[in-house]
Amino acid sequence: MIQTEKIFFASDFHLGLNTGSGSSEREKKIIRWLRKITPEAKEIFLVGDIFDFWWEYKKVVPKGFTRFLGTIGEITDSGIPVHFFAGNHDMWVKDYLSEECGMIIHKKPLTTSFDGKTFHIAHGEGLGSQNTGYKILLSIFRNKPLRALYSSLHPSLGMKIGQNWSLNSRLGKGISQEFMGEDNEDLIRYANSFTGKDKPDYFIFGHRHLSMTMELKNDSQIILLGDWLKHSSYAEWDGNDLTLKTPD
Repeated sequence: MIQTEKIFFASDFHLGLNTGSGSSEREKKIIRWLRKITPEAKEIFLVGDIFDFWWEYKKVVPKGFTRFLGTIGEITDSGIPVHFFAGNHDMWVKDYLSEECGMIIHKKPLTTSFDGKTFHIAHGEGLGSQNTGYKILLSIFRNKPLRALYSSLHPSLGMKIGQNWSLNSRLGKGISQEFMGEDNEDLIRYANSFTGKDKPDYFIFGHRHLSMTMELKNDSQIILLGDWLKHSSYAEWDGNDLTLKTPD
């Protein structure tokens, strides 16, 4: 009998980015995975950078991703909650994904509980960072007046600028992101800052494109979800254990 109480977490699909595996083939692989886990799923968490660039105008949304969005719509229509965390590449979501696809949108870290265990879930950009320049860049991206100004651009121009920016990111250039050591990783430093009664049992992050688990100094566990450009990794909570996996 299939257990239908599992919770799944994945991040960094970067749909639209043609590096590593092509975007179209990656989309099909993700859909196969979603269809496979749906009979077992209680909830699904998509933890940021699902799209490589997403800018949502009032009446215009980015071209593409039709198969993926249709699959998500089928899943939410079946009654399974799908959570979407805005990442640094797709933080500009508004209400299209919630109204048309039924996803639950999160723009801040979420702390929640499953089966008596506490989970802290976030994409991860900026958390624990000591890089002032990066923090300033994120504040610019999140600035409402600047976002309104950008939305005044014609969609063809706005999308072109955004996609070109994405292609010039570290990821778009194919620059690898190696583990820098526990003391130098922002997300590990951030997770270790939680102590006492505020300390979650599990931290789940995307963003770093590292597929790994680690026991922390504060006795919590951190999982970095990897990505679907290289790892095709995801995490599964079965009610007792949180496990990092790849599709069969």
